[in-house]
Amino acid sequence: MTRSYFLYAILIIALGAVVGGVFGKFPASTQADTSVTPGKVAADFREALEVIENNYVSKPDSEKTLDSAIQGMLWSLDPHSQFFTRDEFRKLYEEQSSQFYGIGVSILQHRDGVYVQSVIPGTPADKAGIRYGDRFIEVDGKDAREWTSAQVSGNVRGERGTKVKVKVERATSAAPVEFEITRGGVPLPSIRNYFLLSDGVGYIGLTGGFQETTSAELKDAIEDLQKRGMTSLVLDVRGNPGGLLPQAIDVVSKFIPSGQTVVSVKGRSRYAISQELRSRGDEPNRLPLIVLVNGGSASASEIVAGAVQDYRRGLVVGSDSFGKGLVQRVFPLPYGTGLTLTTARFYTPFGRSLQRDYSTGSIYEYFTNGGQAEDEDAPRPKPAGVPVTLPDGRVLMGGRGIEPDVAVKGQAFNQMRFRINDAAFYFVRQLIAGKISGLESYKVDKQNQQWSIAKDAFPITDKLFDAFRAYTLANKENALTAENLAAEADYARMRLRMEIATANYSNEAGIQVLLENDPQVLKAVEVMPEARQYVGNNFASK
Repeated sequence: MTRSYFLYAILIIALGAVVGGVFGKFPASTQADTSVTPGKVAADFREALEVIENNYVSKPDSEKTLDSAIQGMLWSLDPHSQFFTRDEFRKLYEEQSSQFYGIGVSILQHRDGVYVQSVIPGTPADKAGIRYGDRFIEVDGKDAREWTSAQVSGNVRGERGTKVKVKVERATSAAPVEFEITRGGVPLPSIRNYFLLSDGVGYIGLTGGFQETTSAELKDAIEDLQKRGMTSLVLDVRGNPGGLLPQAIDVVSKFIPSGQTVVSVKGRSRYAISQELRSRGDEPNRLPLIVLVNGGSASASEIVAGAVQDYRRGLVVGSDSFGKGLVQRVFPLPYGTGLTLTTARFYTPFGRSLQRDYSTGSIYEYFTNGGQAEDEDAPRPKPAGVPVTLPDGRVLMGGRGIEPDVAVKGQAFNQMRFRINDAAFYFVRQLIAGKISGLESYKVDKQNQQWSIAKDAFPITDKLFDAFRAYTLANKENALTAENLAAEADYARMRLRMEIATANYSNEAGIQVLLENDPQVLKAVEVMPEARQYVGNNFASK
């Protein structure tokens, strides 16, 4: 049996479930000619497929046509039910397992190609000698100079134990450097960064989804930071798209007393029995808590933020979250494909549904909040929502995601700043190669994989900034002027320090520089005294 035939059969079975439950439920004699039945849907689809195959201007890709048909059917239900091809389904499984197989590099696309931003310690790339600033020019003999980051990632990933040949351009080498690397396990943690900010405020970046190891990672990070003097916590779930529901329960359980409702789930199938899911485990942590959210915080991230907000366990700071209140179950299909199907809705402890309306508009408009990019300054349409009154008298709105207790715009970005980002990378790539005259002492051979940096590390001296400005203005491809750099001098200095920290230490160290200057993080530190008050209220009678 061919895969195309099997997918066709799956499609017909799925369509039958959608329009009539099971085949044969309604006797033919009771059906009018115009009724929609599984058999009629099957016949219509088969006829449409034959018309396409026989008459389309070129020979169609049957597998692609079938995949698209299944996805279209799912999107007619809701925006979050999704079909996955073999490769996509494998990646979904890898993400949930907190590991994938590849070479182990963080990459970033710049104007002339894809470059290594950081090497993950202990991975095949680290052992082979890949370095910060290496530019991919070939992968397995294929020209990669004009590839996107996704193309590079897709080609260096693969089955465990298989080999991949990589050719890179290195700033310290006149000729390309070649590697043959055996693919191995690469960690994909939920927590990408944690460190101390100021005044005992700890920061944990839970930005990598909710996977099988999320709760354990959070426990370890909290314990480590407490040993270093943490007395309050900023938990960052900005940009976290969600993941495994049980892990969201475990995360909330670390902050609210055992037995309290974390989220209620309401569905109609045997896969989504209506129930209240409660906190569990040991005595919860009583750290003053702030949760950071933005438009990229969805699903499990919103469950965490919603519970913290409903119980007033802490403060939610940032900008409006995405607004996803649907629960999906993963259904494997033959030939390594699969789908996620919405089987339930979830509600915060006191009954808020966070799901935005998806009955009007396109899929694109839904996922971009009405066509707006993640731009904190851009006006966004806000659903009217449904008011929910909490036991303490507060009124919070359902149907429009999590609205922060303290709203603050994120870091502003524009085309000039993106050009500065590029310019800083190209300059630092030459700097650590020892090729900037008078600054040869900045040469470094390899990242030392240190996660965090001291506040006084890598100061941007006037001499260093002058060299950056001269290098940047000499290269017209940067499209920057002296006036541009003067107007954005503070940002340019910060970005330059971020790149130097990354090149010397790690991607995580570089991100720390950005976070220490992030307006939403700074606001979280500012309002932490209020979060301290809520800890006392929440545990007063415990």
